[in-house]
Amino acid sequence: MEPTLKRCFIALELSREAINEIKRIQKLLEKQRLFAGKFTEPENLHLTLKFLGEISNEKIEEVKKRLKEIKIDKFNAELGEVGVFSKSFVKIIWIKLNGKVFGLQKEIDEKLKDLFEKEERFMSHVTIARVKNTADKKKLFEYLESINPSKISFKVEKFYLKKSELTSEGPVYEDIKEYELV
Repeated sequence: MEPTLKRCFIALELSREAINEIKRIQKLLEKQRLFAGKFTEPENLHLTLKFLGEISNEKIEEVKKRLKEIKIDKFNAELGEVGVFSKSFVKIIWIKLNGKVFGLQKEIDEKLKDLFEKEERFMSHVTIARVKNTADKKKLFEYLESINPSKISFKVEKFYLKKSELTSEGPVYEDIKEYELV
């Protein structure tokens, strides 16, 4: 029997070239051994536009209907710098995704405003590693600043409503619906 609530989010997927560049950066980080933690698997690399949480099938149907109304032009996105959210409490290492991501995110927020809280602090990022601990934060920050990602640019033509199932091996993502940009 299927669970009545599904953990859902709205996301952008990355090009193969962008994923390969992130894998290269992850290998560089791994060689440095500056933190204990887990790297995001290549198949799980994505940009979350909006996390919806645990929602019912009825709410999923309403979200699907509203997302279909979004009419935004396709756009180019580009990998940016590598960083962390908080220098005092390092939990996530990310790579920034530049481009018209904010416009799409704001439109999603607008369409879903009476169903979900608006994103207060959206940051266009892809989680590349989750940090459990680090012996020398200063060294980690210096190294992150020294990483120069290749300026990989790719066309964003779709976004996705996805479900996430948390397992002991890590999350498993599945597309519920895909939406074409115009």
